[in-house]
Amino acid sequence: MKSEDIRSILDALAAGNLTADAATERIKGLSYEDVGYAKIDHGRAERQGFPEVIFGQGKTKEQVVGIFERLIERSPNVLVTRTNAEVFGEIRNIITDAEWHESAGIIRVMRDRTERGRGDIAIVTAGTSDIPVAEEAALTAEAMGNRVVRIWDAGVAGIHRIISQREILQSARVVIVAAGMEGALPSVVGGLVSVPVIGVPTSIGYGASFGGIAALLGMLNSCSSNVTVVNIDNGFGAGFTASLINRT
Repeated sequence: MKSEDIRSILDALAAGNLTADAATERIKGLSYEDVGYAKIDHGRAERQGFPEVIFGQGKTKEQVVGIFERLIERSPNVLVTRTNAEVFGEIRNIITDAEWHESAGIIRVMRDRTERGRGDIAIVTAGTSDIPVAEEAALTAEAMGNRVVRIWDAGVAGIHRIISQREILQSARVVIVAAGMEGALPSVVGGLVSVPVIGVPTSIGYGASFGGIAALLGMLNSCSSNVTVVNIDNGFGAGFTASLINRT
């Protein structure tokens, strides 16, 4: 945040060229810290309901740790996705209450455990191999103040498994379904519930699944009207979106 930018906004406010609400919105948009290799968006929690999340893939260990240190100064809950145990070791030396979730590749600090959701978020996987992506969604949703119910390995090859969970699914306010192969499970779940279903295609499957593209296309062509879809393996996006739905 640059002081000269804030001054120009305040001058415009004093001159009557901006309303107080408009000035507030402009100042929110300036809330970032430039550290050279990253512009850390400290205003994101105010705008979007949760602090900036660090995407670890492609960043050096030093870059992730540097961003993390600055975020944790202002945000009680911080997430690093797509990272590894080596990065966690460095962060753990600085922040002793950091958690390492190996299955999802997530580092999480949760100092604020306030419940912000109005109900449960149910997260379902078609198979055990889909759990890492689903766990990314679950850990994200929990960090954003939601109760999460996990239902693992309930794919359409044994349809009785998901039918037996119908009561839990119907009591949730949002359902996330992670599936690879042909990606059929979100359509089945969508037909059982009256709430939004977020499909997460995973890159699990044999050759013709094309790294999740078959599942993605299957979910996008769902005949269940309440199914919407995020990108391949994007558990974080599903957890974030479900959290916002659960707050409204």
